[in-house]
Amino acid sequence: MTIHRQDIVDEARTWLGTPYVHQASVKGAGTDCLGLLRGVWCALVGREPEAVPVYSMDWSEPQGEERMWAAARRHLVEKSIADLTAGDVLLFRMRDSGVAKHLGIVSGAGDVPRFIHAYSGYGVVENTLSEPWRRRVVACFEFPVEEL
Repeated sequence: MTIHRQDIVDEARTWLGTPYVHQASVKGAGTDCLGLLRGVWCALVGREPEAVPVYSMDWSEPQGEERMWAAARRHLVEKSIADLTAGDVLLFRMRDSGVAKHLGIVSGAGDVPRFIHAYSGYGVVENTLSEPWRRRVVACFEFPVEEL
């Protein structure tokens, strides 16, 4: 099965307006940022690549473990942030001293990149990848498909 980058963006956009619910992944009912990525993955690739363990809002911060980054490396293809394009997955570090624990899907690249993410208090939204957001990006990945 071939997945095109626009398929990823189009599926992510169908989640817009879904309320933010920690640990959920149900389009229209509730999701968090990982749930959004899981939902897009399942819609386009099929079943999830691994079981997702129960996770707290602090997502491994007490242990200082980069669990989300490690999982992304297991199932996605890491690439240069400088080469980001629509359909890529961004990993964010929300605090300088914290672990990377927020995800978004690039919905438009170019001079003014945009991304879709599930954000606490807002639900699934599409935002400009403004400078404050860009500073938080620590990694960029793409779906592991033959042809994007």
